[in-house]
Amino acid sequence: MLTLAQCLRDLKSCKQANVPIYSFTAHQRMKHRKYLYGANIIIVEGIMALQDPQLRELYDVNIFVQCDSDLMLARRIKRDVAERGRDVEGILQQYADIIVPGVKNSVAIDLITTHVRKKLSERSFQFRDKLARSDSLVHIPTSPTASTDNLVVLRQTPQLRGIYTILRDRETSREDFIFYSDRLATLICEKAMELLPFKNITVRTPTGAIADGKDVKMDNPIRQICSVTIVRAGGMLEMGLRRVMRDVAIGSLLIQSDPSSGEPMLLHSMLPSVVQRREESGDAWVFLLDAQIGTGAAALMAIRVLLDHGVTEDHIIFVTFLGVPRGGMAVIRKTFPRIRFVCGAVDDGLEERWLHNEDGTPGRRVWSITPGMGNIGDRYYM
Repeated sequence: MLTLAQCLRDLKSCKQANVPIYSFTAHQRMKHRKYLYGANIIIVEGIMALQDPQLRELYDVNIFVQCDSDLMLARRIKRDVAERGRDVEGILQQYADIIVPGVKNSVAIDLITTHVRKKLSERSFQFRDKLARSDSLVHIPTSPTASTDNLVVLRQTPQLRGIYTILRDRETSREDFIFYSDRLATLICEKAMELLPFKNITVRTPTGAIADGKDVKMDNPIRQICSVTIVRAGGMLEMGLRRVMRDVAIGSLLIQSDPSSGEPMLLHSMLPSVVQRREESGDAWVFLLDAQIGTGAAALMAIRVLLDHGVTEDHIIFVTFLGVPRGGMAVIRKTFPRIRFVCGAVDDGLEERWLHNEDGTPGRRVWSITPGMGNIGDRYYM
């Protein structure tokens, strides 16, 4: 029960959990565990689910579902009366907030679903709009070459400005857009590598001489260094990262906007194994990849996922083509000051627009980086 309670606490705290697996064949716990993360609703089911006080304290609602079979219910009552000294009323009511007597009970089902929706609503919050308007909360330099302790912007050389000119041009062909995006990704990832810890070493050259050099200061860099892509535009940076680190493990997060509210939703996660394992994630270094940071809502959720898995804040390096130093990035940098950002360039601001529904009526509000590069993912993949 202690292990189950700890797993529930982790999941309720929006952290990952490594759940033990029991073998009914071997009648013992298996060595490997099941990885779980990102549950909005957690259902604990079983004959002992309501038995332990510390488990009951973790539940938001307790539901007793009366079995459809009269015979099975009779056996349950007989057992608890004979072996546990309880009466029938106590058996049904002791730990249950709600009793669902039988099938097709729409009233009880509506009651349960309403309660669950209320709990979810109480814990949700609107933050995309606040992130977009957050430049008044904290002052961040907006110079194209501005760099601070946690923001690194590539030096704006004529070559780099020429690449961005091609990528910003709406007339650029898809073939050229892909070529120059891959070229830019390599430059940015090379810069991001400089933020890893290094140590001094010496090597013997083919001539027999000794040369001073550098190497990554880690016990197992192939295992400890990994990357997580925010699907899909973040995938544009993967080729550049693999040119810098050929064997780097790359995971992904699918974060999309809710069609009705525009708020970010985590739909799928496939993280590198070093991040999934709680005992190893503290030593992991993660390159977080996304094409651009506007309101920062998706970036904030991705960072929160990594922190929930035990990755330390100063081991996260956010790599992106384009960012807006104010707006969402300002809030993220203020909230997580030890996370470093590596940007190819920065733009001035965010432009508010409204999407329209199919019938022409106003839809939800969106924010676009200006002058920006348009929908980078569509231009690269479509």
